[in-house]
Amino acid sequence: MAVLKVTFTKTSRDKLAQVLWVLNWVSVVTGVTLFSLGLFLKVEIEKRRELMSKEIDSVPNMLICVGLTACAINFLGGKICYDCVDTTKFLRWKLLMLPYIICTFFFTFCILVGALMCYSMRNDLEESLFLGLRDAMRYYKDTDTPGRCYIKRTMDMLQMQFQCCGNGGYRDWFHIQWISNRYLDMTNNEVVERLRSNVEGKYLINGVPFSCCGLHSPRPCIQHQITNNSAHYHYDYQKEELNLNRRGCRQALLEHYTQIMQSIGLIVLIIWLFECILVPSLPQVIGAHVHGHPHENGTLPLLQGSVLTLLAVDRGHHTLDWSAATQPHTQKSVLHSVC
Repeated sequence: MAVLKVTFTKTSRDKLAQVLWVLNWVSVVTGVTLFSLGLFLKVEIEKRRELMSKEIDSVPNMLICVGLTACAINFLGGKICYDCVDTTKFLRWKLLMLPYIICTFFFTFCILVGALMCYSMRNDLEESLFLGLRDAMRYYKDTDTPGRCYIKRTMDMLQMQFQCCGNGGYRDWFHIQWISNRYLDMTNNEVVERLRSNVEGKYLINGVPFSCCGLHSPRPCIQHQITNNSAHYHYDYQKEELNLNRRGCRQALLEHYTQIMQSIGLIVLIIWLFECILVPSLPQVIGAHVHGHPHENGTLPLLQGSVLTLLAVDRGHHTLDWSAATQPHTQKSVLHSVC
């Protein structure tokens, strides 16, 4: 039983097809947008790949695949809508109608999944950054070790660019040896004693790399003996605002990527809403051409005339006799049953 019937004239059918043709090309642009957003996110992640313990490529790869699929599907949809104006060309697509509609609905669902993935990526990203930054800080001193010689520069650039320090804070540097043994004076009794006092033989100090220094601090940077008040003039580390970056780099990177993913997620949701409006419209055009004669008015049941008609046409249960178009006195469309 049809919910609602709408009468389409040939002119209205052609206009509807033309509007959907334009909207499908707009959707091709949205597909390019999805592809670009996925590529941008992938590049941003690749920039700091060495600071992550595992690959976080599921979201950008999903957006890239959905974007390319959107371009292909909407290009095909635009071609179908364009051919709807010409009856002869439209009949070539009848066997592909049902698979195409199923693909478009599945594709629209994938867009929604991609948007939700942008908002659910935070936990995996935080864990990956925690482990990756922890290892990067351990390898900070290994400037002469193949495969790790770039870590020091990466960490310094990160701490200066994002104005952060350590993994969760500047005190993280107190618990690792970030100065290589090749730069330690082994003839100095204080250095030797500090190495011996540590169970693992590490040279631990209450200091941080220079890149932790705050760029906007009026006081010269205090990066060594941070917790020793007597080592510096007019200084109390418990009361004064230290001239070091207080925020941890994990939090800084997490906020950076979260802001990007939330913006991308919002754009993808808007594209999904647009596709939700476009996708159900194509069956109406098809139903209008199936139920209506190309030169006459046609009555379209919005439910039966779209989905059910697609099922019938796809399975070959009905064929349309367009030969009536050459008969000037024909008043109705002719629908023959193969069965």
